[in-house]
Amino acid sequence: MPRSVNAVASRARRKRILKAAKGYYGKRKNVYTVAKNVMEKGLTYSYVGRKLKKREYRTLWIARINAAVRAEGMTYSQFINRLVVKKIDLNRKVLADLAMNEPETFKKLIESVK
Repeated sequence: MPRSVNAVASRARRKRILKAAKGYYGKRKNVYTVAKNVMEKGLTYSYVGRKLKKREYRTLWIARINAAVRAEGMTYSQFINRLVVKKIDLNRKVLADLAMNEPETFKKLIESVK
């Protein structure tokens, strides 16, 4: 009995990897074993990057809020604490957006928590 190798599935698997590695430099784009390793590593980096992106944005928001609040003579931690005490439930993304794009509204918010 002849050996069955399921060429259709294995070719499709190789094609999928090589298509995803399109645009890479040298053997990374056209040698299956190299492309497979590079793609695995790239997918790992993309997963980690999605987590880091959230962390970096939160850091950016905090820096923006801190800069805007210090101009009004208060620290970031005091500001956040007073927001919590007054039960003003705005997240850091919204606060940073207000501080950057609508400084007058943000000043009113600071005055309301002082």
